[in-house]
Amino acid sequence: MKLSETPLINAATLHAGIQSLAAEISIAYSDTAFIMLTVLKGALHFSSDLQRALNPALDITSEFIRVRSYEGTESNSRAQILYKPENSFAHKHVLIIEDILDTGHTASVVQNYVANQKPASIRFCTLLDKPDRRLVPVHADFTGFTIDDHFVVGYGLDYNEQYRHLPEIYTLF
Repeated sequence: MKLSETPLINAATLHAGIQSLAAEISIAYSDTAFIMLTVLKGALHFSSDLQRALNPALDITSEFIRVRSYEGTESNSRAQILYKPENSFAHKHVLIIEDILDTGHTASVVQNYVANQKPASIRFCTLLDKPDRRLVPVHADFTGFTIDDHFVVGYGLDYNEQYRHLPEIYTLF
């Protein structure tokens, strides 16, 4: 596999997109306490930067869930929860934070897991959306960037646990 020479999304563009998302989310939750449920490992970088960009007056609790659904460059339909949050989502507002919305398998598994606990609401935020690959009908309430069908790495996104550390998003081919 080879990394593209130039980033698909550079650091300045990522920063601007996250600032824009933070403004939208800050307005949406201006008078509502909510839980940011970060999907590990890929969304960790994004979630951290997003949380720091949110209005500091917001009432936010952080939780984490780990789901595996990729083998190499292919998403499989058997998304598996490897780590579950410690607290219940019953009667609470939940914002799921994901790195990339691709086939929809992972997002669907996470949304169903949260929905089974009867939350007050569920919203979904993704840094990247690849609608051309969607196999499961999942909608993002907040989207940073819509991209074409490329396999991307960097800024938390990986290929077999490599490239997460890159500060920008690159195409892998």
